[in-house]
Amino acid sequence: MIVPDPKVARTLLTRYATLRIAQAERETPQAARELQDVTYTLCVLMGTPDVREAVAAADALLESASVQDAGNAELAGHAENGLSLAV
Repeated sequence: MIVPDPKVARTLLTRYATLRIAQAERETPQAARELQDVTYTLCVLMGTPDVREAVAAADALLESASVQDAGNAELAGHAENGLSLAV
């Protein structure tokens, strides 16, 4: 299975949320089209047919990437301190 790039998922989630807020405040045809496009792209990226599932999957992906980044930073810190990375 291909794992989506977390940066792309984050960008799409941000754009999706921004457009949802814009539509809630004042509906416009342009924002509606953009929201439809972002929704479709987010669903395709996350491999889901429903935007709620896509948002949940993207959130899980970002959480997983965050945990992995924290672990990598910890390992890098040990290496910089002269500690062995061997277990």
